[in-house]
Amino acid sequence: MVFWIFGYGSLVWNPGFEYDEKVIGFIKDYRRVFDLACIDHRGTPESPARTCTLENVEGAICWGAAYCVRGGPERERLAMEYLERRECEYDKKTLVDFYKEGEPLQPALTGVIVFTSTPDKVSNKYYLGPAPLVEMARQIATAHGPCGNNRDYLFLLEKAMFAIGHEDDMVIELAKEVRKVLGITGNGIPTEKKITGTSPKALKSHMPVLQLRPLQEAVAMDS
Repeated sequence: MVFWIFGYGSLVWNPGFEYDEKVIGFIKDYRRVFDLACIDHRGTPESPARTCTLENVEGAICWGAAYCVRGGPERERLAMEYLERRECEYDKKTLVDFYKEGEPLQPALTGVIVFTSTPDKVSNKYYLGPAPLVEMARQIATAHGPCGNNRDYLFLLEKAMFAIGHEDDMVIELAKEVRKVLGITGNGIPTEKKITGTSPKALKSHMPVLQLRPLQEAVAMDS
């Protein structure tokens, strides 16, 4: 028995569950957006945080990490129960094809689970929808909850995407605007140029990345 889960937000740097393998790669026809409310981890019902969800956009790609859980139904159940508690604001599980770096034509994995949300404020109470960049930055700069500040979620995602070699233009732009709101200069990330990972055209310049990791104890939940 085996299942794969694709992470594109805090799962990239903080999976929080026992897994057997981690692979860096991307999914097609989705892009990362900050349109989902978080009211129990990085925000509150009174002051919701903005966290990542996926928007279906033909031709887009979204880089992240796929995690494999092997070992039978019990291990799968424990991992999925943890993920469902953690990702409780997401109302859908979508099955996607997953591609490894340097192999954009043939999926490395099929049937990979990804948590997504319905982009409708009526049927999905957690969906905030898009907003002007400055408005989103102010919300992220001020929201906080039991797991910490909303801005730290954004800054950690920015660093995580840099670390895997595929910075996201939207994440960079939003983080820059949040720093303006907070009066912070610089981002603490080296100035070495990285590929942004927003178009399949960028796929040709990197070799495949495969990371293996031993089982680990669960850590604090985040979203």
